[in-house]
Amino acid sequence: MPSRDREHRVAAMRRFNRFYTRQIGVLRKTYLDSPYSLAELRVLYEIAHSDAPTASQIGRTLDLDAGYLSRVIRNFEKRGFVRRKASRRDARRSHLALSPRGQRMFAPLDARSQAFATAMLERLPPGDQARLIDAMATIQVLLGGSPEGAEGQTTKKDKNYILRAPRPGDYGWIVKRHAELYAIEYGWTEPFEGLCAEIVGAFANKAIDRKRERCWIAELDGETVGSVFVAEETAEVARLRLLLVDPKARGLGIGARLTDECVRFARAAGYKKITLWTHSVLTAARHIYQQAGFTLTRSEPRVSFGKPVVSEHWDLEL
Repeated sequence: MPSRDREHRVAAMRRFNRFYTRQIGVLRKTYLDSPYSLAELRVLYEIAHSDAPTASQIGRTLDLDAGYLSRVIRNFEKRGFVRRKASRRDARRSHLALSPRGQRMFAPLDARSQAFATAMLERLPPGDQARLIDAMATIQVLLGGSPEGAEGQTTKKDKNYILRAPRPGDYGWIVKRHAELYAIEYGWTEPFEGLCAEIVGAFANKAIDRKRERCWIAELDGETVGSVFVAEETAEVARLRLLLVDPKARGLGIGARLTDECVRFARAAGYKKITLWTHSVLTAARHIYQQAGFTLTRSEPRVSFGKPVVSEHWDLEL
């Protein structure tokens, strides 16, 4: 990456960090009009919303210095907010819980935090709220976190998804979501959206032989979150196209499931080979293809969608 581009990106990240820490009040001495700092309230949150955590577990979750965390917990113990209970398995370890007094103190602060987040969202129209949440999920995923299950939310293992045939509006969603996500995640510009529109339009505008070509839509809790196509390349070769999983649904195995459906379908349809075109920067997709048995057969550097890329061709003999 050219040094100028790197400097611009680092500056943009630092600018966002300054903006967001101000938005949520990280730098204030106290938080939510309470006597406590944000870090102290985060410790209380973890104790309240975790199942009898230890201090070391909280320290890892919040990335807090052990000495500072110990002082915070001792202070809460002195105030009667937190209780310790020795572990049955290891007497050297203690599990933490809020006392009834601690629960009474924390409940209104937790409600105030919920109201604060609600007020931030409600300043935006519904469409912008969805964009904001999607962008937050993307940031978490790209920086190694998880958009679900991190803070008392429904864990990923409890999430259920289905694969189904496309309905009216799904083809438009595929083009739109590809364009949005690839612009955010890779900086790919308008030519990429046009290519997606061409692929989808070619599939949707012809009389499709359902025994030879197919589209699957992934749906999670009633919301469209993924897609993939199998299209006829030749009488013996099928092509996998436009595999996509929305950030909010990543980590559930949806991408692998969509790919496996394509392979099974192509094999049952009598194709001898299934092929695909991707790029080296799409590391998660490349891993899925490798796991499914695809082999990288050709690669070439080029400039596509406004960026220098390495184009790749992957094949799977059926």
